[in-house]
Amino acid sequence: MRVLGIETSCDETGVAVYDTGRTGASGLLAHAVYSQIALHAEYGGVVPELASRDHVRKLLPLVRQTLAEAGLAPGDLDGVAYTAGPGLVGALLVGAGVARSLAWALGVPAVAVHHMEGHLLAPLIEDDPLRGRPEPPFVALLVSGGHTQLVAVEAIGRYRLLGETLDDAAGEAFDKTAKMMGLPYPGGPQLAKLAEQGRPGAYKFSRPMTVCPGLDFSFSGLKTQVLLAWRDSDQSETTRADIARGFEDAVVDTLAIKCERALDAAGCDTLVVAGGVGANKRLRAKLQAMAEKRGGRVCFPRPELCTDNGAMIAYAGALRLQAGQHEPAEVKVVARWDMATLPEVARG
Repeated sequence: MRVLGIETSCDETGVAVYDTGRTGASGLLAHAVYSQIALHAEYGGVVPELASRDHVRKLLPLVRQTLAEAGLAPGDLDGVAYTAGPGLVGALLVGAGVARSLAWALGVPAVAVHHMEGHLLAPLIEDDPLRGRPEPPFVALLVSGGHTQLVAVEAIGRYRLLGETLDDAAGEAFDKTAKMMGLPYPGGPQLAKLAEQGRPGAYKFSRPMTVCPGLDFSFSGLKTQVLLAWRDSDQSETTRADIARGFEDAVVDTLAIKCERALDAAGCDTLVVAGGVGANKRLRAKLQAMAEKRGGRVCFPRPELCTDNGAMIAYAGALRLQAGQHEPAEVKVVARWDMATLPEVARG
């Protein structure tokens, strides 16, 4: 089954084709992402109306480009998958409208995909050459600009929320902290790059909510600590790098501590990490060391599949289409969508 995936939940236009008849990474026939970073940089954040308009401009050319790279014509597709939520409603409607129209014209089924399920399944697109593809049960850390969640994955489509952020997501905290220190948009990757030059231990910030039991997160207080440290410092480039390192270490340590607790709570030793912050080098190293210490395993998607992309939507949609799930012929999206309400995917 060859499935076209369309992702337009925020400020990336993503398109991909996944073929279930192939194994591992070879199933991803082609994928492309157009980022709107330059468009929104002037405003210091995503402007929903501008995001929607840019998806309108870029989506169809990207579909044509991706099909050409996959060596396919539209009539070769067996299904279409699209992000239906959560996300910006206007942006979601662009992708859903194109996906539903294309599916109707081709006479193939279309399936709505949960954006965070797409992220959760992204590490499963490619097989580990030594240990193969991770299979449930496992714990997933979904960590991005909009979400920070720990999820017990009992089966594909059967998810149990273990903990989530009570305020800012980890990626959002990265972006806002970077902005406070005058780094350019998007700030998160800039802060992580700057932290590589910082001295470990020069600034020591708290690891929020790690001294109390539970698996929820909170990063707003950490931002305040950084703001006070930056305000009272000499604001030199060296100090900026040291504060960035102290902030990154605090976030990474907090995520690692909570992940280990979640593995204990779920009674398993496999951790899957997805979302934009999953590309952070220090987080990857920390979680890898934690997994090795306990004799377990941690799985990441390749960095380009950590951020929003069509590949994860094509793959997640292909699993559901193979299981016989599809949507009626209507354009419907939701800004908020509880992943626990998704139906389980029957695996043959």
